Amino acid sequence: MSYDDSCPVCRTAEIVCGKWTLLIIRDLAEGRSRFGELERSLRGISPRTLSLRLRALEEEGIVERQTFPEVPPRVEYALTEKGRALVPLIEDMRSYGTRWLGADGDCSSAGPCAPDAVEADAPPAAVAAA
Repeated sequence: MSYDDSCPVCRTAEIVCGKWTLLIIRDLAEGRSRFGELERSLRGISPRTLSLRLRALEEEGIVERQTFPEVPPRVEYALTEKGRALVPLIEDMRSYGTRWLGADGDCSSAGPCAPDAVEADAPPAAVAAA
């Protein structure tokens, strides 16, 4: 099967299937966060990977970065309207996981999906297979 630029499912998958992307969106759905807060909530993600994912989401118009002129500088990340439109997709995934996969744990940012035993930058899909 080949990639089709005109297929809305392909285009959406291209964005949301990146490493950690859905978990970053899940966490930002709760409100603005600083880099360190995201890093702590996504236990196992490296700072480099988090930085790259946030930058990619910013380029896609899903996340906005706001820098405050303070010393030291404060940076916060938030979902844009385009990013908030992905939240129902995440809620549907939560419902699916509960109903069909028996995953009934806390799926907030305080309850990371990646266990400590999994490689630090492993994509969340690899976690389910582990």
